[in-house]
Amino acid sequence: MSAAIPFDTLAFVKELEGAGIPTAQAEAQVKMLATVMRQMDARMDDLAARRDKQTTEKFDTLADRNEQQVKGRLDGLATKPELDFRLATVEANLKRDIEAAKSETIKWTAGMFAAQTALIIGAMFAVMKMNQQPAPVSHIPPPQEMRLPAVPPTPPASSTSPR
Repeated sequence: MSAAIPFDTLAFVKELEGAGIPTAQAEAQVKMLATVMRQMDARMDDLAARRDKQTTEKFDTLADRNEQQVKGRLDGLATKPELDFRLATVEANLKRDIEAAKSETIKWTAGMFAAQTALIIGAMFAVMKMNQQPAPVSHIPPPQEMRLPAVPPTPPASSTSPR
């Protein structure tokens, strides 16, 4: 129910009389206005009641539909043995996936360990090579040929030699 709109009829009559309207006519206008306001109030109550009834009907319809949907879903649920089987299957799949992930992780870890070891050894050799002291540099002249001077050939002995 809606609350009635407060209406001061005496103040309204005095306002009309102040405007020059005779008292009888002012009272008649106030009565008519009050009657119209009561009718409007009753009409508003009627409309509000209809709206509430429609809302209630819609709610009841939705509630029934939701109840039917919930019952349908409950009927479609699996029984306990089916759920246990599904759970066991999921658990077995999960264990298999975990084992596969473990082996992949071990493979990657071993590979990365080998790669890092090779990298460190290579870096160590590079650092060792850089830190070697250079061999002392001394000036060694290029080798020269050491030939004896050529001996002039000896003249042949003459056949006229004193004997």
